[in-house]
Amino acid sequence: MNDCLFCKIISGELPAYIVYEDELVLGFLDIQPVNPGHVLIAPKVHFADMLDIDEKYLCAIGEAIPKVARKVLEAVGAKDFNVGVNNGELAGQLIPHLHFHIMPRFEGDGHQLFKGKEVSSNDLRDLAAKL
Repeated sequence: MNDCLFCKIISGELPAYIVYEDELVLGFLDIQPVNPGHVLIAPKVHFADMLDIDEKYLCAIGEAIPKVARKVLEAVGAKDFNVGVNNGELAGQLIPHLHFHIMPRFEGDGHQLFKGKEVSSNDLRDLAAKL
C-alpha cells in the first residue's frame, strides 16, 4: 500500500530502529512508547487488521513475539510485559497496517489495563449461545 507508514518502514523508504527481522515480519521500536523497549511487530505484507491477515503471517508474528519479548526484557531490565493489538479505529488502531505491541512493564509505571464491566450470568449465557 503506497501511503501506509508501516509499508514505507518495511520497504526502507522511512527510517526505523529495527530490532527484529525475518522473512515475513519486522520488529521496530515504537516512536511513542508506553515504556522504553516498546516494540511493534508487523507483517512485511500489508494487512489492514486481524480479519484481513493470512494465517502464515499470523503464525510468523506469533513466533516472533516471544523471541523479541525476551530480548526486550533483558535489554530494559523489565520482568513482565503486555502484548496488545488494536483492531480497527474504534479499538485505537492508528496505523491501518496490522501490528502487535510488545510493551515492557515496570513497577509503578502508571499504565493500567482496561477495567472490565460486571455482567450477569444470564447475559453471559445468552452471549455464549450466540457465539
